[in-house]
Amino acid sequence: MHHTCFMLNIDLHCHSTISDGLLTPIQLVERAALRGVTTMALTDHDDIAGLAEARNAAEAKSITFINGVEISVSWRGRTLHIVGLNIDPEYPPLVEGLANIRAGRSQRAENIAAELAKIGIQGSLEGAYAHVGERRLIGRTHFARFLVEQGYAKDVKSVFKKYLVKGKPGYASHEWATLSDTVGWIRGSGGRAVIAHPGRYGLGKNIWNDLLQEFYAFGGSAIEVITSSHTPDQVQHFARHAHAMNLMTSCGSDFHGPGESFFDLGQLPEFPAGCTPVWHDWNHQG
Repeated sequence: MHHTCFMLNIDLHCHSTISDGLLTPIQLVERAALRGVTTMALTDHDDIAGLAEARNAAEAKSITFINGVEISVSWRGRTLHIVGLNIDPEYPPLVEGLANIRAGRSQRAENIAAELAKIGIQGSLEGAYAHVGERRLIGRTHFARFLVEQGYAKDVKSVFKKYLVKGKPGYASHEWATLSDTVGWIRGSGGRAVIAHPGRYGLGKNIWNDLLQEFYAFGGSAIEVITSSHTPDQVQHFARHAHAMNLMTSCGSDFHGPGESFFDLGQLPEFPAGCTPVWHDWNHQG
């Protein structure tokens, strides 16, 4: 009865050079088309500047395009990511909220560089910005690419074992948007809020239940059940939680670029039985 990601080849989480992906929005869409993706969302971190060109490219390839964004949230001293799907990128509170987060990113980058300097790694701010695409959204991935280039780690994934995370050199704490504001911006713009890659946060059972209760109360819609960082057990686990909380499920590769990602675009397993896909009532998904 239910459509699956695998059958429909739907990918609702990926990144371009607007944030920390390696492909431009147009290159990303072209790769998705080659891989048989039929519906996709571009979900750059805290930025919606790539949506228009990605949409045009998707229409040219007969791909159904969903406006998306991945918003950085601070919740109880942790950083969470909330994906917004089917958003209106011109909704003023969303536009303004994202602009404020991006301004905070620039400040955080200076703090990260200062932390790295303390252990003798110089020039990381300029080095990270050299990896930023045509726009000024800077994130830890750009620092990670600089550290790989300088020989401090063999690849981007390894960087995050030794640097840039809590308790390691190059970590800078930062206050992002609140969960209530973020879900409010997404909903207010007509979109659906999705908890991205829940398995990555390492939340204990009680904390996870608290997060789900709050997310649901604020009007959150779905949990990303299928994502590159989830094990098969986690897929089942989060599908059960979605079902129990009357939340929909979403799927996405979290693709950042060839050679850097666990999943390629559209290379997604099926949802477990009993999931209600986040797109189940979108009129363009017959």
